Amino acid sequence: MGRIMAVDFGDARTGLAFSDISNTLVGEAFVIKEYGIDRVAAKILEEAKSRDAEIIVLGYPKNMNGTAGPRAEKSERLAEKLRSMGAPEVVFWDERLTTVDAHRILGEAGRYGKKRREKVDAVAAALILEGYLGGRKAKD
Repeated sequence: MGRIMAVDFGDARTGLAFSDISNTLVGEAFVIKEYGIDRVAAKILEEAKSRDAEIIVLGYPKNMNGTAGPRAEKSERLAEKLRSMGAPEVVFWDERLTTVDAHRILGEAGRYGKKRREKVDAVAAALILEGYLGGRKAKD
């Protein structure tokens, strides 16, 4: 089985995280800087293919009351685009508060200003992936 990839989709930056080969831990996380859904989707698929990802876990930013808002609709459009471009399995993962948690983690690590902005989406993607991997373990 291939690796699992998580995506924290943003307007200016998109965080990507990949599991290790055993799909147990987050192996790497980084940010891509692409604009426009077509370019973002193409870059996501390029990164997924280069790392043998078989599942793309797309962050689904629900509102705190559980409803889907405008950001969730953007994630739905990205999922449709990825599928139409031949993506492997695409699944949604509730990402409520991951960006807040990412900012907290980076603040505790002493990252502020530009350094924080450059890393926050990668950390958020890693948190999405950790949640998904933990959810899979709980089902086993």
